[in-house]
Amino acid sequence: MKKEIYQMMADRALAYYEKAGIALTEEEKNNIEVADFGLGDVERTGLELVVYINCDQYCAKEMVLLPYQTCPEHMHVTVGSQMGKQETFRCRFGKVYLYTEGEPTEKIGVTPPEGVYTVFHETVLLPGEQFTILPGTKHWFAAGQEGAVISEFSTHSDDATDIFTDPAIKRIPVIEEE
Repeated sequence: MKKEIYQMMADRALAYYEKAGIALTEEEKNNIEVADFGLGDVERTGLELVVYINCDQYCAKEMVLLPYQTCPEHMHVTVGSQMGKQETFRCRFGKVYLYTEGEPTEKIGVTPPEGVYTVFHETVLLPGEQFTILPGTKHWFAAGQEGAVISEFSTHSDDATDIFTDPAIKRIPVIEEE
């Protein structure tokens, strides 16, 4: 991803944090991560986030999804002695469409972008609502037309070990210098 696109997406995310009333320090504002998943279409498949803390016991993040932006299907598995991540999503702004394993929802609220999506049990989160995803559960999520801000509370997070259904995905962004 080009550095200028990375910065544009971080700036857009910052506007969403402000809209949701999420106060960030200057350091946090300067450390917004933009994940494009290596697919080159961050507007459609991407995620913007701030990590407050990530230690051995727990992790806390704020995530932004732009309108209809999707975080692709993945799961958090046990690696060595580190248990797979258990995470709770709490919607702060907008509408979040969360898809997990289970009985597929007949008519889902969003159409996933090109890629590999296999789970379609839909849970819709509105501001103030939350849902917990257990370790090893395939899931993906997307924002509605307004975009969304999501607080994530979880056990230790190791994004580099996430298992994506689409083998083309790379979780850690690569920033191209101009």
